[in-house]
Amino acid sequence: MKTLLKRAALLLALPICALANFSLPAAADSTATLILSTKCRGGYNVNIWRNKTSGELLYRSTSGNGKLSLGRGTSQATEGVRVYRFQNGDYKYQVWDGTLDSSQSGTLEVYKDNRILMTQACTKS
Repeated sequence: MKTLLKRAALLLALPICALANFSLPAAADSTATLILSTKCRGGYNVNIWRNKTSGELLYRSTSGNGKLSLGRGTSQATEGVRVYRFQNGDYKYQVWDGTLDSSQSGTLEVYKDNRILMTQACTKS
């Protein structure tokens, strides 16, 4: 009897897991448009999104250190290169969309208390 109940529970759980797995990413992606996707040295992957309804800039990053999501970013064109800026407490994150030498390159910079902690070269993906 226990084996029969276990099999029935498994048969019910598999379709539910499959539906959740396929439907959740589409719902999450439908609220924002991807503006910039970069792969940076040190294993950092950074995506900049723009919320479709509010226009808010969003920062999403993954690395060996974990994931980071930030909102309320700003964007500014500087000498032909776009710079996206985000803040989280004392930390500031800048993502440069291109360099003067290459539009397919970029830079990730992290500051704490206005002192640079990290600079990583990036390529658009």
